[in-house]
Amino acid sequence: MRENILEVKNLKAYYDILKGQVKAVDNVTFNLKNGEILGLAGESGCGKSTLASSFISRKKPLKYISGDVDLVGHKIMEMDESEFKKLRLRTISLIPQYALDAFSPTKKIKTYIADLAREQGVKTDKAFFDKVKERLDLVNLDESVLNRYSIELSGGMKQRVIMVISTILDPEFLIADEITSALDVSSQRFVATMLANLRDLEIIKSAIFITHDLSILYQIADRIMIMYAGNFAEIGPTDEIVDNPRHPYTRSLIDSLPKVGIQYKDKKLAGIDGTPPHLLNIGEGCRFRERCPYAIDKCEETPPREQVAEDHYVSCWRWKELGSDLSGKK
Repeated sequence: MRENILEVKNLKAYYDILKGQVKAVDNVTFNLKNGEILGLAGESGCGKSTLASSFISRKKPLKYISGDVDLVGHKIMEMDESEFKKLRLRTISLIPQYALDAFSPTKKIKTYIADLAREQGVKTDKAFFDKVKERLDLVNLDESVLNRYSIELSGGMKQRVIMVISTILDPEFLIADEITSALDVSSQRFVATMLANLRDLEIIKSAIFITHDLSILYQIADRIMIMYAGNFAEIGPTDEIVDNPRHPYTRSLIDSLPKVGIQYKDKKLAGIDGTPPHLLNIGEGCRFRERCPYAIDKCEETPPREQVAEDHYVSCWRWKELGSDLSGKK
């Protein structure tokens, strides 16, 4: 068995616009292990969803620039659309950011599922829909939803139907892009937990869970990768990232989260001063430097990716000397 489902090396994917190139994903390197859920976090506009799009669609104005992406032996950046179509829903699948708007209002759920399956050459017979009904039961939905229109379903129900559709052919790699952002708190927890259950039941092998909410990732992710302004900032085991962050941006994200048992009167949440840089024709250097309280002249140069510990990497010039300042361990 392969150790890694996905291996990404120096990936660059830019948006071509009239004024130049927006470097939304710029020289990103990481891997996804077999059987792993990798959390991908960062502020809005950091490149999380663009990274997902570079794997699954790359529609204009998004343009693949360079780098290598190996998905279970498939060099997907080198594949044309007809080749890649054969991998969809089987090898790679996506729950998109705006999944709740994906349904056709004029089709019943059963028809919608059947149309998608036939596009992939799947026979939509009784055995297929028996499998669909089993998966609906798995996500606590009655089979009667198959005969409903999407407008008859709540947001949480739609999200669970989309999870069933995206995993009905047991994909090896699933991308879940902000799948909890439009849901209430109880639905968020159910959907996030269900993603982990799908992995544990081996319905999917591995997944990337994209969100801006580190508190959700702490519940289900094996590792967390932090992105900032199109760049890699830090990646490591979840406990390490939360308890012992090595990048100032990771520390700032954690400090912005409310803590259980701590009231506002005792400790106020810490925001991050400033705004992210514009990614249009952005130059060299650490992209967090203008907002970083620890920035020095050296930060005008792009920091290398360095190993902190096993499976823990960071891109920061000062991570060694800052030590306890970032981890919170004095």
